[in-house]
Amino acid sequence: MKIRSLTINHPSEVIVKVVHEVLNLFKVEIVGTVGEADYAQLSVVNRPSGSEPPSVMTEVWLYALDGRCECLSFSSGGRTDELPRAAVHRTIKRNLYEFFRVRFALPPAPWGILHGVRPTKIVHRWLRGGMTPDAAVQRLQEDYFCSAEKARLMTEVAVRQLPFLAHEDARTVGIYVGIPFCLSRCLYCSFPSHLLPGENTLRAFMDVLARDLAAAAEDVRTLGLTVGCIYIGGGTPTSLPDVFFAEMLKMVYNAFYRSSVREFTVEAGRPDSMSAAKITAMKAYRVTRVSVNPQSMQERTLERIGRHHTPSDIVRMLQDIRASMDVHINMDVILGLPGETAEDVRATMAAVTALRPDDITLHALALKRGSRLRLMMETEHVALPSDAETMRMSAAATAAVRAAGYHPYYLYRQGYMSGDLENVGYARPGAESIYNIRIMEERQTIIGIGGAAATKVIGVRSGRLHSAFHAKDLVTYLRDIDVYIEKRRALLRAEYEEEQH
Repeated sequence: MKIRSLTINHPSEVIVKVVHEVLNLFKVEIVGTVGEADYAQLSVVNRPSGSEPPSVMTEVWLYALDGRCECLSFSSGGRTDELPRAAVHRTIKRNLYEFFRVRFALPPAPWGILHGVRPTKIVHRWLRGGMTPDAAVQRLQEDYFCSAEKARLMTEVAVRQLPFLAHEDARTVGIYVGIPFCLSRCLYCSFPSHLLPGENTLRAFMDVLARDLAAAAEDVRTLGLTVGCIYIGGGTPTSLPDVFFAEMLKMVYNAFYRSSVREFTVEAGRPDSMSAAKITAMKAYRVTRVSVNPQSMQERTLERIGRHHTPSDIVRMLQDIRASMDVHINMDVILGLPGETAEDVRATMAAVTALRPDDITLHALALKRGSRLRLMMETEHVALPSDAETMRMSAAATAAVRAAGYHPYYLYRQGYMSGDLENVGYARPGAESIYNIRIMEERQTIIGIGGAAATKVIGVRSGRLHSAFHAKDLVTYLRDIDVYIEKRRALLRAEYEEEQH
C-alpha cells in the first residue's frame, strides 16, 4: 500500500518510530507527492487519557486521492505494572495495528506488535514479578496480539533460561573477540567483515589485537572480575592462516583462560577455512564449542549465495572435528534463501539432524541494506521466497528439530526478516550455550576485543546497560586502538571500580 503523506499529532521521535513500526509491519510505504499512490494521506491522532494507568484513543484519518475522507477510532488501556510512557507507546501501536486489520481485512501478524530484538525480556520481567508461564502466554496474546504459537515459544525459551540466569554474579563477565575477516563475502551478509588481507596487514592486525587483549586482561585483573565465557567470532576466525590462527588462540587463552571459564567458543563457520592444524590448535587451547555453519545443505543454494564448499565438505569438517576433539558443535541454517522451497529446507534439516550436532540455530533471512542480495534485488530482480513459503520453511525446520529431541533456549529478532519470523537456537538438554543466553538477554557484561567488537556493561548498581564500540572499519581500528581501549576502560571502571570501594 502506498500513501503520499503521513501526519501525526504530537510527533515525538518515539511516537514516530512506533507508528512507522506498524506501517512497516503491514508494508505501507510513504511515497511523497511523486509517483503512484493508493491514498493521499494518513493522519494519526493520539489522545492519551492522562489517567493512571494511561489509556489512549487513536483516531486514524484516511484521505482518498479524490479528497474523500474516512475516520476510524480505537482505544486501548495500559497495565498497572507498566511504566506509563511504555504503556502509551504500546497502546498507540495496538490501536494503529487494529486500524489496519479492521479497515483492510489484513491477516494477523505472528508477532503482533512486538518489534524489538529481544522479546523474551518482557517475559523474564513478568516471571520475576511472580507471573506464571501460562499467564505470560495469555498476556502476550492480549497486550501484544502475539499468536498463541509465538507466545508459547517465547515463554518456553524464557523458562528454559531461568536456571542459567538464576545465580548470576555481577562481577563475572564474558569475553568476545572479533576477528573481522572472511575468505569471501556471502550474498546475504551485512556484517562488518573484510576479505582476508595480505600478510603485512594481518601482522599489523595481530599486533594491535595483542595490545587490545592485554589491555582488557589488565582491566579484568585490576577490577577483580571473573571470566565465565570466551567467544571468538567475526567474520570467520578460521579464515586466518594456520600460524596466525594458532597465535590468536594462544593470546586469547593466555589472557583469559582460567578455571572459572565454563565455555570457550570458536566460530569455524565454513569448511574452506578449516584445516587439521586449526583443529589441533583448538584442542590445545581447550576450546569447548565450535560452530560449523552450513546455512543450507543444497549445493545449488551454496553456489548461489557465494559459499565455496559443498554439503559433503560440511560433513567431512564436522567428522574431522569430532574425531580430534570432545566439543559441543553448533550448526546454523538460514530459512528464506533465494531459490529455496520448503522441500529444500526439509532435505537440509534431514541432513543436519542426521549429523547430530549439539545445537542448531534456525535463522530467518534478514535482508539488510549492506548486503549484495539487497542490491541484486533492486538491480537484477533477484526474488526471494514469499512470506508464506518462508513460514512453511520455518514450520518444516521447527518440526525437524523438535522431532530430533532439540528444545528452544534462546531467541532474537532482526529487522527485515523474511516471513516476520525469528532466529531460534535449539539444543539438546545440557548442551545449551551459556554465552548465547547471556548476550541475548543482556544479563551479563560482555567485554569486546578486536575488530568491530562491542563492550556491553551491565551496571552493578543501576542494572542499566552501557556500551562502547570498536570501529567497524579495519583501518580506523588499527589506527585508533588506544582510543577504543580507553573508552572501554573508562566504561568498566565507572561501573566496577567505584562499586569495589
